Amino acid sequence: MKTGLQVGDTAVIQTEVTPDMFAQFDGEVVHPAYSTATMVYHMEWASRKLILPYLTSEEEGMGASVQVKHLAPSCEGEQITVTATITEIRPKSILTHVSVTNEQRQVGEGHVKQAILLKEYISKQLTAKQ
Repeated sequence: MKTGLQVGDTAVIQTEVTPDMFAQFDGEVVHPAYSTATMVYHMEWASRKLILPYLTSEEEGMGASVQVKHLAPSCEGEQITVTATITEIRPKSILTHVSVTNEQRQVGEGHVKQAILLKEYISKQLTAKQ
C-alpha cells in the first residue's frame, strides 16, 4: 500500500432507500424497509472507498469479515448516511468501524475487515477453484 492512510480517516456514502433495497428473499419482499444485506453492502463500499487511493497497481482489497448490528428500520425515501472510519491498519489488512444513520436515528453499526492482497495471488486462488 502507498503511504498516507491513517487511523481516523473516514469515507461517507449517502443514499436514499429504494424498493430494490428492501428485505426480500427469492424475489418476495418480506419488509418494505432497508435490508441488512443492503446495509452490509454499503458498509463494505464505504470501507473500500478508504483504501482505493492507497492501493498499488499490483494490489486489491478483498472483504475478509463483516460484523453488523441492524438497530432500527428505514423506510422507502429515507436518506441513509454510511460512515466508515479506520480503526486499525495492519500490514495486510485494514479495519474500519462503520455507522449507518437516517435522518432520525442510528440504523446500524459494525466492523469491516479488508484484506490487502496481491492481484496475482487473488487470480491464482480463483483459477485454482475452476
